[in-house]
Amino acid sequence: MRQLRIALRLVLMQIRSQMEYRGAFWIDRIAQIITYSSSLAVIWLLVDRFTELAGWRWPDLLLLYSFHVLGYATGAAISFTQMRDLEERVRLGTFDSLLTKPISPWLYIVFSGFNIGYAGHILLGIALMVWALWIAPVDWSLLTIAYFIASLLSAAMVTAAFLTMIGLTALIWVRSNHLYSIFFGFWELTRYPLDIFPVGIQGVMLTIVPLAFTSSVPVAVVLGKQVPLLGDWAPALALLAGPFFVLLAVLCWREAVNRYQGAGG
Repeated sequence: MRQLRIALRLVLMQIRSQMEYRGAFWIDRIAQIITYSSSLAVIWLLVDRFTELAGWRWPDLLLLYSFHVLGYATGAAISFTQMRDLEERVRLGTFDSLLTKPISPWLYIVFSGFNIGYAGHILLGIALMVWALWIAPVDWSLLTIAYFIASLLSAAMVTAAFLTMIGLTALIWVRSNHLYSIFFGFWELTRYPLDIFPVGIQGVMLTIVPLAFTSSVPVAVVLGKQVPLLGDWAPALALLAGPFFVLLAVLCWREAVNRYQGAGG
């Protein structure tokens, strides 16, 4: 409980610092919304030209895109900038000081760097999701609603886990930020249905870089579509992916901290 109270205070301090210049903050959020809206416009142009993508029509793709943005933003808010900056902490030796604090280094890094800058992503994701849920052909029931919420949480967990596992490699290799370009290369593909890619890429996005579980797999399940390679296993795997990769990230973090030798190597 004591560490949770500390974490809450760290978050409040971070929010206050980021909101010190509110005008600049909201200008940045508007810029984010415009940027993501432009990528959505590309999808709309493709659908307008070809009617559908691998059987996915505009309402389906809108739901997929909103899920993609919202799941990512929720997970990245507690992981991306914090883990990206870990490389600099290790290089300068400031990570060493965290090991002497009466709080988990991970807890301190995550909550002291809590990024409310993802507010633009979240606002856009919620707005698009409301629109998508209004027009998408989903047969809603209490079970479907529960599954949808749980799979969105699982998607956020997968995102946070992978961003964390990339960042923590800095504790061993020092330089790790170049790996994020690989992550975001595959992440950009997840705004499209998994069906449109060759089988080889589908396999990679379900195993080696399983970011398909952050959008296309759970959304396909909700829409009643078949998921390539997974079949009837898709609904369960979409829910289990989040807890599994979070557990894996926890184990990797502990191992990396144990192997950390300090700024001087």
